[in-house]
Amino acid sequence: MSGSLYVVIWEQTHQAVKGVEALGAVRRTGFQIVLTLGVCTAAYVSAGMVDRVVDRLLQQTEEITRHQGKVVSRLSIIGVYVVGLLALLSVWKINLQGLFVGAGLLGAAIGLAANETLGSLLAGFQLMFSRPFEIGDWVQIDEHEGIVTDITIFTTRIETFEGKYVMLPNDVVSSSTIINIGRKGRLRLGVEVGVDYEADPDHAMAVAKEAMKGIDDILVVPSPDVVLKQFGDSSVLLELRFWIEKPSSRKKWRAVTAVVRAVKLAYDREGIKIPYPQQEVSAREEVGGFRVIDGESTITIPEQD
Repeated sequence: MSGSLYVVIWEQTHQAVKGVEALGAVRRTGFQIVLTLGVCTAAYVSAGMVDRVVDRLLQQTEEITRHQGKVVSRLSIIGVYVVGLLALLSVWKINLQGLFVGAGLLGAAIGLAANETLGSLLAGFQLMFSRPFEIGDWVQIDEHEGIVTDITIFTTRIETFEGKYVMLPNDVVSSSTIINIGRKGRLRLGVEVGVDYEADPDHAMAVAKEAMKGIDDILVVPSPDVVLKQFGDSSVLLELRFWIEKPSSRKKWRAVTAVVRAVKLAYDREGIKIPYPQQEVSAREEVGGFRVIDGESTITIPEQD
């Protein structure tokens, strides 16, 4: 009788313990769900706050471009969500050690498979923060010349003056020679013109300088200038130097056309000759060789000892 009673009590106690454990598991799961919702909400709110803080910084400083600010904002938001994900893994008691080992192996495999892509990514961050050029700048990168229209973390896009779009990987851009033609908002141009050797070079320089003063497309300050460059084959070469503001391909060629036209008309009025290419031929006494006398050819062979 006592044995039976003991068995009954033991079974009831065992069932009660299971019930308490199940209730505890339900409570723990509910608590984890609540924590998960709280972490997700905190991550979402924090990401929004980071975005607003970056926007305020962009409005208060000119050291960071809007494009750079967007990159910083996106990276900060990603960082916030990564922290939130790690917190969720901790809440649900997932073994992070195994996860990190797997992620490390996966990262190594991806790094070997996408070496060039990662190089472009790192070069993109370098270009964004070293700022050799910005969107809208007139640049020359190796043989490519045009206006920068977009900069991403992987590529740089240039619109050439022929209307073509060139996509350059950032690792190629960072390892190339970059010439920023319009960085300061103005560009100096030079046009060569040759005047006759019989012309007065000082007068020719003065006439050209005066002709460039009335052109609207070039800047008054710095003022246009003319320098003697070198002795050419048939003329003395002068270089007409002038500046344009907010350089573009259209403005460049419009200014060059106006300068060439104005100087040509001014030289015509002043009688300053711009000579054609010419060569001076002179004769010398022949000694031996092939000669033509009275329509008949003769060959004189020098005597040899």
